[in-house]
Amino acid sequence: MSVGAGRGGPGAGPPQAGPRPLGGPLGVPDERGARWALLSGNFVIGCGVMVVAGTLNDLSRSLQVSVALAGQLIAIGAVVMGVCAPLLAGWVAGFDRRRLLAASLAWYAAGHALSALMPDYAALWPVRALCMLGAAVFTPQAAAAIGHMTAPEHRGRAITFVFLGWSLASVAGMPIASWLGETFGWRVAFGAVSLLAAASAVWVYRAMPDGVKPAALSLAAWREAFTHPVLMAIVAVTALQSAGQFTLFSYFAPYYRQTLNATPAQISLLFAWFGAFGLLGNVLLSRHIDRFGAARCVALTLCLITLSLLAWPLATGFATMALVLVPWALGCFATNSAQQARLGLAAQALAPALMALNTSAIYLGQAIGAASGGVLLSHSGYTQLHWVGSVWMFAAIALSLWAGAHARRPQ
Repeated sequence: MSVGAGRGGPGAGPPQAGPRPLGGPLGVPDERGARWALLSGNFVIGCGVMVVAGTLNDLSRSLQVSVALAGQLIAIGAVVMGVCAPLLAGWVAGFDRRRLLAASLAWYAAGHALSALMPDYAALWPVRALCMLGAAVFTPQAAAAIGHMTAPEHRGRAITFVFLGWSLASVAGMPIASWLGETFGWRVAFGAVSLLAAASAVWVYRAMPDGVKPAALSLAAWREAFTHPVLMAIVAVTALQSAGQFTLFSYFAPYYRQTLNATPAQISLLFAWFGAFGLLGNVLLSRHIDRFGAARCVALTLCLITLSLLAWPLATGFATMALVLVPWALGCFATNSAQQARLGLAAQALAPALMALNTSAIYLGQAIGAASGGVLLSHSGYTQLHWVGSVWMFAAIALSLWAGAHARRPQ
């Protein structure tokens, strides 16, 4: 029995309205168009989140700060997103999602444009922090909106489809950001994200239908979500695996340059390689998650990431690094997509809260990983990053298996 299926579980409560039929004549937006628009929004959000990691070399050089300090921009943005995603979810509950999602992307565009104009690190970090409020709103609310619009039997696939945008960001956005940063500087890369966000805001506004408002949750429902041990364990899995990945992922660009002596072109190629397999992993997940089950898919993706972290010392050159990255890339973005679908299927009545909490866990995990990685980098270089990341991943695997076992028990 799934979580919340029994009496008194998180799925209990007043019946939820079914998905509102979309589409029709006279150019009314349909569900398919909305899915693609939300995918584009997640692509832009992913590009903006990862632009710091992709341009870390030039950020450090041009702002005259250490790599470890420049990397804390990742942690700062992640803390803002992690803390604000659930808080803002309650505040925006009554907003029409068409206007809310378009406005959040417009805010994101303005924030990246202002960031590109900041003269030094002290001026940049608070602007960056405010900019990431757009990401704190968009990602969880896009997932909740598409889940509300989609029939239950297709909900898992719909949610993972819009999360393909993150994989596409790793395929195209991060390599391009890295190339722009190495060639023209980080300010150009930030400006490119701003233009993409503005275009995506227009697309989302035109493609989304009016009247999409997932049911607002009461304080009692939030309390129910926070106090359910299995659901909170699933959310904690997201935080643990995100911390494990970003302990090392945050510092890919300087690692490639300083340890592998990679050229700017090789750095961009490694990011593109990682992104291509990340996209493949998410596509495979989207096609098969409803058949194999979200919990099994999560276990597989976590094991793939852990395999790469354990094999990290074997990557002594460009070719061996490319091989070691493959399992990690296949699991990287697919893990977050599978976790969102897992929560959406476990307790649909609490989906808006759970999506926000899970998004918060993604970003808080990123903050923990980037911050702890920066501390390790300052004291012992790159040698310990993959081992610490592996410890986080083993904890995530153990907790995910526990949650899966308890979710199947009658409530």
